[in-house]
Amino acid sequence: MRVRTPANSSLYAATGWLLSALFAARVLGQALQRWLPQPFLPPAEAFQGSALPYGVLLLAQLAILTAMLYLSLRMQTGALLPSRRLGVGLAWVGAIYMALSVGRLAVGLAVPNADAWFRTWIPALFHLVLAGFVLTVSLYHLRRRGDI
Repeated sequence: MRVRTPANSSLYAATGWLLSALFAARVLGQALQRWLPQPFLPPAEAFQGSALPYGVLLLAQLAILTAMLYLSLRMQTGALLPSRRLGVGLAWVGAIYMALSVGRLAVGLAVPNADAWFRTWIPALFHLVLAGFVLTVSLYHLRRRGDI
C-alpha cells in the first residue's frame, strides 16, 4: 500500500540516504584496505573496532546497509507506514544508542590510557551514523503521526 507523502517527508528520506551512503563508504573503505590496500585510506586496523572475524563483521555490515537502504527507499516513496508505537520505541533505542556512542568517544578523548576499543575512531564515529539513522526513522514515524 502506498501512502501519499507530504513534501517534508523528503527530508527524512534524504537524511536516510545520506547516512546510508556514509555507512556504505565505511564498509567499502574497510573492504578496500582488507583486500586491496590504498595509501590514501587509514590502515585496515583503524576500521576494526571489535574482535569479530572480518567475514562475520562484513556480513553484519551488509545486512545493516541493506536494511538502511530498504528503509530509506520506503521513506522516500511513502511506503513506510507510520506507527507511533514503533516511532517511540525507536526514539528510545536511538537515544540510548547515541548516548552510548557519544560516551565511547568521550572516554576515548578524555582517558589517555583507555582501552583500544574506546580509541578506534572510525568504528566509533560510524556508530553515531547508525544511531542517527535509527533516530531519523523514529522521527519519520512520529512526524507522520503529528506527534512532533
